[in-house]
Amino acid sequence: MSDAQVIDAADATQASKRRALTASQAGVAAFFMGAGTLHFTHESFYTPTVPDSLPNPKALVYISGVAEFLGGVGVLLPRTRRAAGLGLLPLLVAVFPANINMAVNADRFKQFPVWGLWARLPLQFVAMRWVWRAAVRRG
Repeated sequence: MSDAQVIDAADATQASKRRALTASQAGVAAFFMGAGTLHFTHESFYTPTVPDSLPNPKALVYISGVAEFLGGVGVLLPRTRRAAGLGLLPLLVAVFPANINMAVNADRFKQFPVWGLWARLPLQFVAMRWVWRAAVRRG
């Protein structure tokens, strides 16, 4: 095998690795597609989580649901994976006030233990790291 053939084979292997879907990428995709779907099937749960200071909570729930679902689909596709990840990161920042709202107003969300509402706040940063590593980071 010539040096050129070895280099071509190595390039093909690297290209194949970039296209292959990892378990982490599949997990991110499934998580966001599932969460996005829930915004439509359980809108009445999500609407009260939107802070009172924001307008049209129902529309915000639907918009964030579409963004989550499309972000998850984008992670599945090699050509859109990085862009989708870069879109999901600010989305996670944008929905963080809803999580804070739930913790601060725990009396409105009695179906969850108060400690659980507070404990999930740092999980938002775990989710951001997961998206970064699965969809944004190169190499």
